[in-house]
Amino acid sequence: MRAGSTMTAGGRTRVVVLTADPAFEQSVQATFSTSPQIDLTVIEGTVAMNASQLDAEPATVIVIDMDAASPVELEALRALMERIGGGPPVVVVTQSFDANVARQLLQMRVADFMVKPVQPVDLVRTCARVVQSGGQAEQQPEAEIFTFLPAVGGAGVTTLAIQTALILLNSNPKARPSTCLVDLDFQHGACADYLDIEPRLDLKEIEPRPERLDRQLLEVMLSYHSSGLAVIAAPNRPAEMRTFDPDMVTRLLDLAASHFNYVVIDMPRTWFSWTDSVLLGSNKLFIVSEMTVPGLRHAKQLAAAIRDRLQEVARPSVIINRYDQRMFGPGLRKNDLGQVLGEDFGDVIPNNYRLVREAIDRGVPLEEVKKGNNITRALKKVIMPQPEKPASAVGGLTKKLTFSWAR
Repeated sequence: MRAGSTMTAGGRTRVVVLTADPAFEQSVQATFSTSPQIDLTVIEGTVAMNASQLDAEPATVIVIDMDAASPVELEALRALMERIGGGPPVVVVTQSFDANVARQLLQMRVADFMVKPVQPVDLVRTCARVVQSGGQAEQQPEAEIFTFLPAVGGAGVTTLAIQTALILLNSNPKARPSTCLVDLDFQHGACADYLDIEPRLDLKEIEPRPERLDRQLLEVMLSYHSSGLAVIAAPNRPAEMRTFDPDMVTRLLDLAASHFNYVVIDMPRTWFSWTDSVLLGSNKLFIVSEMTVPGLRHAKQLAAAIRDRLQEVARPSVIINRYDQRMFGPGLRKNDLGQVLGEDFGDVIPNNYRLVREAIDRGVPLEEVKKGNNITRALKKVIMPQPEKPASAVGGLTKKLTFSWAR
């Protein structure tokens, strides 16, 4: 073990670095030892070798350089994070950026993670940021993520995603939850158009080096609706059919999830290399279809494919949009939907084309066009189901219906 100054006088910052990489250690020594206000302690070795002995109590921030591809190292890091609990923030430096590893680090409540090669100035800024926001980060609850996936084209996914985000934003008037709408349809996304705001996500800026994307850069690229809803959307590229680095998408969503109470994702119909990661990270997954036989067939096939492909994903719930209630006459009825879709059937959203068209043309929420409209009422029941009130007690017995969501 090598150490810089071990004294921790009042007002000084103690940085503890754990690394088995001599080159990274040399860079850290050169970076932090130049400041008289920083006490640097470098611990040589791996997380598995040193996690149990690492004294986190006097540290201001801990930097851990590790092999994130090693299950042993990840398990040692998990044990360390559980042991230090609400202690100093931890920044993890890894050799590679993998979507699954990123998700595990987020679950461990790691303050931030970086990918080698790490520029000294970026490391200093990251440590300063997590120290300044460390107390708030501990109190920030894990975001609840709602994902909307189309089964067919033109099913109205964007409208439902926008209205869901607005409902969640206004779900608690006393303590308004922070809410972010993310448009991942980089080719034909319409969230910004529907809300009449400018899309500010610069994909060319962050795609070459997704690890550069931090809270400050994300804030620059956020758009805000007059309602207070934060929106992540990029300018459309209708003539450019291409995919994007999964690391970029994962980093983007991890940042959003760590800084907002609710995240609502508008997914494209095309299945990309990053789609699996997005679905796996969702708390609630809605497949949106229309009330046609082909639409129902596609929705049923998509739900089955998701369950087969991703065993740990939240159970998909199929929403039938633009539903017309018909007591008599030809056509599918709600009972038919349940029979066709089985346990995947969620609910229906009524058809109110004039209301939706006016809201889109004006760039305003449905509630601003018509307060208490039937679409908003139906959508609230879908995204925030409430248990039925207990029936009257008979003979000391109370009957209650509850809802549960699988994650």
